[in-house]
Amino acid sequence: MGTDSDTGAEGLLPPDPDLPRLHDRQYAVRAFRLSDEEFLVRGAVRDQLPGGLYDRSDADPLTVHHMVIDLTIAFATFEIRRAAVVFESHPHPDCPRIAPHYENLVGLSIARGFTHKVRELFGGPNGCSHTTALLQAMAPTVVQIGWADYMEHKRDQPVSLTPRPSTSAERRVMLAYNINSCHLWAEDGELVAAVDRGERADPPEPLMRRLRERGVDVDAWLAEHW
Repeated sequence: MGTDSDTGAEGLLPPDPDLPRLHDRQYAVRAFRLSDEEFLVRGAVRDQLPGGLYDRSDADPLTVHHMVIDLTIAFATFEIRRAAVVFESHPHPDCPRIAPHYENLVGLSIARGFTHKVRELFGGPNGCSHTTALLQAMAPTVVQIGWADYMEHKRDQPVSLTPRPSTSAERRVMLAYNINSCHLWAEDGELVAAVDRGERADPPEPLMRRLRERGVDVDAWLAEHW
């Protein structure tokens, strides 16, 4: 499997079996800080067919779909402030006509209910199935960005100076984008119960593994940074 330095599908998937390849779909999502108030999330989806499928004399892969979405999002509310869709490659001449429709994302907040709203606005004949699938794949990235932004701002502060919600209700607000997002963050699960009790969630396991690989004193690091 791939390492943290790998990029692209070849770094994410196990080695190919010794079988003819039929199709290759790749998703890519990256985020960038624009300012203290906004960040940019850029996503792309690409479908490639193996060479020779349509024309046996052409050995190069053929890209049939390649769509790119740019979303400018507010840190404080996760509200989409700007949205742009570009069709880089598409099977039919009229495919790009739907791109301006995705400007209706502006004003939506990527929070609970976002996936339902996306299906409502862009599902079926109201959108491009590949662009909409990409949009739904991008949404969970925003939750990760919120956490990354929090960690970046608290990184140089001692734990004792890091503001912590004092009540269960305040802690629930802070975790609004996590609760019921998956089985681990189930509202009636142990992880949410621990947060309700005022306990800090455990650090990400990849971080703990990296600290141990680097020979860092984990207990001392946690006392200083977590």
